[in-house]
Amino acid sequence: MAHQIETQWMGKMKFNALVNGHTITMDAPEKVGGEDQGPIPKPFILTALSGCTGMDVVSILNKSHKPVVDFSITVTGELSAQQPIEYTAIHLVYNFTGDETSKDAALKAVTLSQEKYCGVSHMLKKIMPVTWDVNYNGKQVFSNKSVGVDSALN
Repeated sequence: MAHQIETQWMGKMKFNALVNGHTITMDAPEKVGGEDQGPIPKPFILTALSGCTGMDVVSILNKSHKPVVDFSITVTGELSAQQPIEYTAIHLVYNFTGDETSKDAALKAVTLSQEKYCGVSHMLKKIMPVTWDVNYNGKQVFSNKSVGVDSALN
């Protein structure tokens, strides 16, 4: 089994990628020859990570019958200062809103995603630190950022 995409140059700095029947447009800002008709490619790594872990968390919460009212993820990729510009570390912040009785389930779902299920996170942890915080109803309930490197690297 494999994933395959097709990417077509559309002129200037614009490319269209066909991903599972969906077209994704990538472009560069005008200052570097593009027309800014889509995002640059690198943040798609962060997007893939947020989608992968987010889907894990929702699936796990649904199976646990511990719903939350709202859920979002903010992903920050630290960039290198020199060429090639690459991510050197990634940090996720999971934000949940819901009944206090679902707090432990939310934390468990994030932990399972990060330590067992999310293939994107697993791949990225092989090459850089991936850390995360979990906030529930506006209060931080977990952080491994001070550790600097996820326990899965050990």
